[in-house]
Amino acid sequence: MMKLNNNYSQILNMCRSIFKRVLIFVCACMATATMAAEEKVVFAIASDIHCPSIPEGGDNLTAFVKAARKHKADFMIELGDFCGLDDKSKPFRDTWNSFPGDKYHVIGNHDMDAYNADEYVKGMGMPGRYYSFDKGNFHFIVLDGNNLFDGQTYTHYQYGNFYRPYEQRAYLDPEQLEWLRADLAATDKKCVIFSHQSIDTYMNNGAHVRQILEEANRDAGFKKVVLAFSGHNHSNYTKVINDIIYIQINSASYVWCDVPTNTEARYPKEINDRYGNILKYSITYDAPLYGIVTLTDSGVKMKGRKARFKSPQPSEVGLGDTIDGLPLVSVIEDVDMKF
Repeated sequence: MMKLNNNYSQILNMCRSIFKRVLIFVCACMATATMAAEEKVVFAIASDIHCPSIPEGGDNLTAFVKAARKHKADFMIELGDFCGLDDKSKPFRDTWNSFPGDKYHVIGNHDMDAYNADEYVKGMGMPGRYYSFDKGNFHFIVLDGNNLFDGQTYTHYQYGNFYRPYEQRAYLDPEQLEWLRADLAATDKKCVIFSHQSIDTYMNNGAHVRQILEEANRDAGFKKVVLAFSGHNHSNYTKVINDIIYIQINSASYVWCDVPTNTEARYPKEINDRYGNILKYSITYDAPLYGIVTLTDSGVKMKGRKARFKSPQPSEVGLGDTIDGLPLVSVIEDVDMKF
């Protein structure tokens, strides 16, 4: 009788072990199937490369395009302050166009140093100064915050006319605001916003823009607008405002310090003479910064990049950890957030 009980116990334990293994296998298969069924959109993002303005500009762009290829990005996008339309910038445009997939530009303020909007849009092959497009389950919206407002009239940046007091710069014009409202209403997809100036921090009518985004979510009855990317500030942070994620993309190339940075110790005289005040008042990075973003219905993951400031370091030229309240860093941090 004892021997029979022992055999029964052994058989029962064996069955339990087999059941556990089968259960683990089934769960793993279900998880794999769920991940496979969840469609992904992958894109490469960079901002403020300033290709012609610093010695490493062309190399930084090349590295960005190479990364987009490596990760088989569905598209790549730059958030403004890219390059010009002249012959000096042709090698940068050629590098950009070497990416075989879709490519998108956002107008930055310095893209208007020597051009007007129509010239730049045509020269870069953009659909317009603001526009939208679909990829997979997502609707992407490109905005243009490069407008002056003097209290009465909106004027687009052109030929360097934007060097005005801050309160007059960085607006979305009324026509664009109405277009944005209609564009959001016309899609049932989750929406991602791209702009040069940050809607959450820098854009002067950013509160109005955020209201439109939040109203779109309320009217849709679900979280339609999930994410907004911006550049311009040469900084890095992620914040959430009323359930919308705002990600600041650092410059691919340098931080603008607005004070002399002892660049004479950073570059030889001929380089400093060639690039002038950009280097004098900036600190460049020793590696390019960009992000590889993966979107699914459930959230966003971004693999960022870390670099080091080229010496002299910020602390060595009297700078702290922030500039104008924003982090003074040489990094684009990783992001992993749910919608």
